[in-house]
Amino acid sequence: MESTKTKLAIITGAARGIGLATAKLFSKHDYKVAIVDRDKSELSKLSFTNNHMKSFCYDISQLSSIEKMYEEIIKWHNRVDVLVNNAGVADFGTIEMTDFKRWNEVMKTNLDGAFMCSQKAIPYLKKTNGNIINIASISGLRASTLRVAYGTSKAAIIQLTKQQAAELGEYRIRVNCVAPGPVKTKLAMAVHSQDIIDAYHDAIPLNRYGTENEIANAIYFLASEKASYITGQILSVDGGFEATGVGLPSLRK
Repeated sequence: MESTKTKLAIITGAARGIGLATAKLFSKHDYKVAIVDRDKSELSKLSFTNNHMKSFCYDISQLSSIEKMYEEIIKWHNRVDVLVNNAGVADFGTIEMTDFKRWNEVMKTNLDGAFMCSQKAIPYLKKTNGNIINIASISGLRASTLRVAYGTSKAAIIQLTKQQAAELGEYRIRVNCVAPGPVKTKLAMAVHSQDIIDAYHDAIPLNRYGTENEIANAIYFLASEKASYITGQILSVDGGFEATGVGLPSLRK
């Protein structure tokens, strides 16, 4: 176990996309970074040029897996300064077609996993006056069709953030939340049809998808000392999507 003052960030769901972009940004700022993901295949594709990043294959929907994850991470590096609860799964279906199995699968990762990862991090964060960044979604702030499980889980993450901030503030642990809007990831581009892409373009004031790095920048800001008096806040990184109302596209023509 390494004993050092170098800060450590744990980022879940970090084998690809926003999580990986965030891991690279923290590493660039001299953090040790624990890249956590349950996708062993994706983790195996990662290559690191230094010992600042290390991958850990664990499923954060399972409490026993989380406990083993922390044991291994602490053996690698003996402190935790930042936890980014980024891991999440999506399931798109109507309310009538969303049975309990589908509902529970989303909740186990998106909500239960974030809660349990945070709870296990608290003893370490108390020592470092660290912080937690929860990743919600624009779907947790505004309703949309086919997202009953996903949207509800992300709305719960927003409330969890406020609960955590209220209770953990006395330990100087800050807790904030980033709610991304549509982001141009490989997965999104693979499933978004052209009409969906066009609709987002028209509905978002900045007329485009966000990038993984733009979300990562927001996460890093909230974790940094530049945000030292910010806690319990929800930062929408969405090109203005959440702030606008119905009718904006036609009014702008």
